[in-house]
Amino acid sequence: MGSGAGRPKVGVRLPPAVEERLRAVRERMERIKHKVVVMSGKGGVGKSFIASSLALALASLNYRVGLMDVDFHGPSAPKMLGIRGRRLVATGGGIEPAVGPLGILVMSLDFLLPEDDTPVIWRGPIKSTAITQFVSDVNWGELDYLVIDMPPGTGDEAITVAQQLPQVDGAVFVTIPSEVSLMVVGRTIVFARKVGIRPLGVIENMSEFYCPDTGRTYRIFGRGSGRLIAEKYGIEFLGEIPLDPRIAESNDRGEPFILKYPDSEASKRIFKVTEKLVAIVEGQGGGK
Repeated sequence: MGSGAGRPKVGVRLPPAVEERLRAVRERMERIKHKVVVMSGKGGVGKSFIASSLALALASLNYRVGLMDVDFHGPSAPKMLGIRGRRLVATGGGIEPAVGPLGILVMSLDFLLPEDDTPVIWRGPIKSTAITQFVSDVNWGELDYLVIDMPPGTGDEAITVAQQLPQVDGAVFVTIPSEVSLMVVGRTIVFARKVGIRPLGVIENMSEFYCPDTGRTYRIFGRGSGRLIAEKYGIEFLGEIPLDPRIAESNDRGEPFILKYPDSEASKRIFKVTEKLVAIVEGQGGGK
């Protein structure tokens, strides 16, 4: 990591079990070319939808893709991808992730919860351990991209990813066009830089709504906060994703939106955002 945050000081000897776990993390991550974190300072901005859609769009571009859902208190990626209820299998190589649409590999706590309404009542150390196990114990294999869907905010999960995942390429920040979101997402960008995660760009979700009845476009949540954030913090503005009522319907039914409605304006923009992200990651190289 660029900052070396969380690394033990020279001369400090870690317990053998911890050393073994960290070695397993390094070995797993060495087989994955690029790791992209999807973050937001607040909930309700469609972060998990964006993370899932980025993973699917990358797979559509013939990349080998994994999606790691570490939003432990609200794991929703399996639902959006239509793979809820899958049972994970342990083999000699580790835990086999679930296989989603287009062959993307998915790991989420949702696969391990016994009931739909089972709460996850975890403190920070347990969540940190779970993230490490999601990396060290899961057989991700050879991947081009691992997309990491983070929970809102800058708590234990984000710190663990920054400290323990080697050579993360950077973070994508999801916002909506509101001043409140601008303020909170800005803090997340500052946090990422402080812990050594390179900001890759900003995506403004729910940017506008086109009403077919009136032929007019409405800026329901405001205007242009994504661009303002990008300009203020000197990072790339990846694009705007418009509102589409079919997104919520698709998520509820477990039918990936960009696969069901590939010709929609929202899907087209998601693919443009993905292509722009690939150009940034692969053009500038990995790491920080």
